[in-house]
Amino acid sequence: MSENSSSGPRCVAIVGPYLSGKTSLLEGLLFEAEAIPRRGTIRDGTTAGDASQEARERNMSVEVNVAQATYLGDSWTFLDCPGSVELQQDAKAALAVADAAVVVCDPEATKVPMLTPVLKSIEQNDIPAILFINKLDVASESITDLMSALQEVAVRPLVLRQIPVPGKEGSDGYLDLAAERYYQYTPGQRSRLIEIPSEMQDRNEEARLDLLESLADFDDDLLELLFEETVPPAAEIFEHLRRDLQEGLIMPVLVGSAEQASGVKRLLKALRHEVPGVETTLARKDAVPADDTVVQVFKTRHLPYAGKISFGRVWRGKVDDGMSFGGSRVSGLHSMLGGQMDKISSAGCGDVVAMGRLESVLTGNTLTPREVGDAMPWPEPLAPVYAAVIVPEKWEDEVKLSAAIAKLIEEDPSISRRLNELSRETAIWGQGDTHLQIMAQKLKSRFNTSVRLQAPATGYQESIRRSIQHRARHKKQSGGHGEFGDVHLDIRPTPRGSGISFTDSISGGVVPKQYIPAVEAGVRDYCESGPLGFPVIDISVNLYDGKYHAVDSSDWAFRKAGILAMKQALPDCSPVLLEPVCSVQIFIPTQFTANAQSTILRRRGQILGFAPREGWNGWDEIKASMPQSETHDLIIELRSQTMGLGTFELEFDRMAELTGKLASTVVEGRRQQDD
Repeated sequence: MSENSSSGPRCVAIVGPYLSGKTSLLEGLLFEAEAIPRRGTIRDGTTAGDASQEARERNMSVEVNVAQATYLGDSWTFLDCPGSVELQQDAKAALAVADAAVVVCDPEATKVPMLTPVLKSIEQNDIPAILFINKLDVASESITDLMSALQEVAVRPLVLRQIPVPGKEGSDGYLDLAAERYYQYTPGQRSRLIEIPSEMQDRNEEARLDLLESLADFDDDLLELLFEETVPPAAEIFEHLRRDLQEGLIMPVLVGSAEQASGVKRLLKALRHEVPGVETTLARKDAVPADDTVVQVFKTRHLPYAGKISFGRVWRGKVDDGMSFGGSRVSGLHSMLGGQMDKISSAGCGDVVAMGRLESVLTGNTLTPREVGDAMPWPEPLAPVYAAVIVPEKWEDEVKLSAAIAKLIEEDPSISRRLNELSRETAIWGQGDTHLQIMAQKLKSRFNTSVRLQAPATGYQESIRRSIQHRARHKKQSGGHGEFGDVHLDIRPTPRGSGISFTDSISGGVVPKQYIPAVEAGVRDYCESGPLGFPVIDISVNLYDGKYHAVDSSDWAFRKAGILAMKQALPDCSPVLLEPVCSVQIFIPTQFTANAQSTILRRRGQILGFAPREGWNGWDEIKASMPQSETHDLIIELRSQTMGLGTFELEFDRMAELTGKLASTVVEGRRQQDD
């Protein structure tokens, strides 16, 4: 077998759908590399990864696990990424700094579509990848059917390197086609190498020929050998596999059972011999600073006992404790093994290192001794799809809560904090309810701040349908100077989106000029909450007449007169409730398009058109218009219909009239709230 020419530490991202077994695979890889004395289990909460309280309570990865090991003299960093569709920001970041990816999947064809977003990220990062079909010990489908389903979603040709040997329940082992060896599963132990039974020889030769033909698609010399019915030596086959993987021409497929320790060692050996090193990965990057030392931060954490920790990949040079990057000084260097941090004095090219106290450094920043910036490309944050208002259980925690949320947003750029201009409410946006629930758990466990999540308010507004002219007089006498203001207003509806306009056509000084701004202030004060209880928009108000008193008139009196005129007039202007309507783009696998269209219509939406999603084979994009009130939990329904794959983007489009029973319910709810 050919040795990999790469030198130095290498980094591999472990990615795949939720429950595919990534953390169990990490555990197996660390055990084979003797980085841990025994394999832990997720069920018992004893794995090296998923060490946080949130991960333990949920029995799932909630953020990337960084684990380093040495195997046969080679240094490795494994980035075990969350599988939940709501936590994919860490996977995108890990793929941006890894030399290769291991894609873990279930041995069920029905679950294959769940791989699509992961494979798309691999394509976008142009990163070598190996597909590991996990849980072969309980597989019930033929490898032929599974490979057919997998190839439909894979961008690169899949090359099957191992074929499972059927047993009474699931698989009894696998044939390694490149090495021509048969490994038999032994539950809880490493697979046993045994002689290939004679009845399997034909199957082995047939599958091995398929492997060689797949490799011959990229090499004319190998194709000529096959025409001559000459089988190349094993070392040459392994060299083809290594080269084609590194060039992104193929995606090799290996099989095993991580929980049963089957196939993990063979995977680790394949990684060792075939994954490229940092110098090859750098050659794929669009822009790398010319400085002697270059580090890219791919993850930030705020830990109670250590403060801010920035995880970075060293692309060039060496990082020492105390080193400065653009004025930010490193205070503490650490290697990682899941939740365990070990202090080190330096880290070299290719290493992944945890750096302490870089307060001004953000996730995605490129660090050089000269500056901290964005010199190297970095994936954009995922578009937000779900919002909640975070309310502290104790009012005195409000200031502390704001600072804590800012730190969690720094950790996870797919979370954002936004002010809704319509409802005047600040909401936290993320990738789903589970995503924000995990955020709430972190606020409690890390920052000692208990919170509750509540649905954000819809930014209803109101306007009028007909015009009116109205006179109002504010008069008050209570000894001394009184209050007097008399105004005549012409109030008219205006087109949607025009806002509130105020003009005056006063002549003859019936309302002195110094009081006109006060009338406008009164008009706008009232428009904060109209006759239906919501902000008033899209009206024009003209002050065309009035009266004043030389002694009792004042700014305050005319302001009160403006409020009174609006309060008396607008109920007679046929007020109408307005609801915000959003433009929505839904992205969904084609087989679920009909379901998504039904969802849009059921949520009072209007389908504007649909077409194939650009660059996504087998996906559609639906454009629609939908009331904002119907979009709050839209992502939950879409995901429940589509194996977690459906998603959307939205933006405010316009305000539209809402009438009938729905409008009455909204108005009554507002009145009860005000009471």
